[in-house]
Amino acid sequence: MSEIVYKILPRAAWTAAVAAGVYHGSADDQRDGFIHLSRASQLEGTLRKHFAGQTDLVLVSLSSEALGAALRFEVSRGGELFPHLYGPLATALALEVRPLDVPA
Repeated sequence: MSEIVYKILPRAAWTAAVAAGVYHGSADDQRDGFIHLSRASQLEGTLRKHFAGQTDLVLVSLSSEALGAALRFEVSRGGELFPHLYGPLATALALEVRPLDVPA
């Protein structure tokens, strides 16, 4: 069964990725060897920990099924299983892209 997973990133990074047709990840993603994604229940914590004070962000919704075998759920922060994408993200797979407000 498919689950919706999410990528938070600056609008400019997504715009550049769309122009190229693929997103290769942030500097942190590239350092870690996979693109960090979140489940819906993990979004608030991800925003607070990694995006505090940032503006002009977007939330990209993706189908876990469409990401295929490159998507793995692995133990991360607090022992939770987080979705990690091992490989580039084809921007055409985005189900929805919307502006995101960061909580204070």
